[in-house]
Amino acid sequence: MREFAYQRAAQVRDALAAVADDTGARYLGGGTNLVDLMKCGVEEPTRLVDLRRLPLGGVHDTPDGGLVIGATTTNSDAAADLEVRRRFPVLSQAVLAGASGQLRNMATVGGNLLQRTRCGYFADLSQPCNKRVPGSGCPAIAGAHHNHAVLGHTEHCAATHPSDMAVALAALDAVVRYETLDGADEIPLSRFYLPVGDRPDRETALPPGALVTAVVLPGSAAGLRSRYRKVRERASYAFATVSVAAALDIRDGAVRDVRIALGGVASRPWRAGSAEALLRGARPTADRVRACAEEALSDAYPLRDNGYKVTLARNLIEAVLGELTGTEENR
Repeated sequence: MREFAYQRAAQVRDALAAVADDTGARYLGGGTNLVDLMKCGVEEPTRLVDLRRLPLGGVHDTPDGGLVIGATTTNSDAAADLEVRRRFPVLSQAVLAGASGQLRNMATVGGNLLQRTRCGYFADLSQPCNKRVPGSGCPAIAGAHHNHAVLGHTEHCAATHPSDMAVALAALDAVVRYETLDGADEIPLSRFYLPVGDRPDRETALPPGALVTAVVLPGSAAGLRSRYRKVRERASYAFATVSVAAALDIRDGAVRDVRIALGGVASRPWRAGSAEALLRGARPTADRVRACAEEALSDAYPLRDNGYKVTLARNLIEAVLGELTGTEENR
């Protein structure tokens, strides 16, 4: 075990200063991802700054009917919150689909957004990996990639983002709040995760040393019919092979609003904008739902061994939208 310093931050400013003064420092929330990466040598922090005593927990109302979920709120508390379950059920469903009860009791909302990929090559120091060492290569492209990306990947990286929560947040148009020593700011989740490009080690748009303080769920998404469905390789405690988060507003027989996000298929939660456009303003017939599912995967370019994900994702989208629109009986 490599030695490292440890300190507990009492105020946000203290945590920010500690990381600014030590470029090898890392924030520690629940530790459910970071500690694992330290054990296998991917992360070797010089200092851990414990955030669990910061006043950043809890779920609070916003004036527009949305919610603010503090970054140190545990996944379990976020999923169990009555207002989350009532206004944004897709988020509660997504969180409960992730990990195990014990891990959800430790993991934090902020840490969940920042967790790293579970690609086996990333965690294996004997293998090259562009996420660990830019320019070293991506052995997954020609190697074991049956559970890797079919959308948005490049020759530099085909890993997928592991978060269930982030997929639901993408469908809800959530906003991430953060602080730096220069002050507070926020960024829509749609711009929070960076495209792979030629630097897959750069995963988010957060400034260096920034601390995520909260996630905001907008009132415009409150009360929508919503559903999260996840396909995984075993019944529990497994990352998504494919997942779908969908939220719809149906009035007078027509779709007034629709949001569809996919997980397990790209380096970040994948918002299916062109597919949404096919449903928005239309009557949700079985044929329209099927066309929407086809459109969502129209830009997919699978690797040698993961083309099954395209079919799986299409079927899952069709199933979820069918449940939400009542068209599944007509298929």
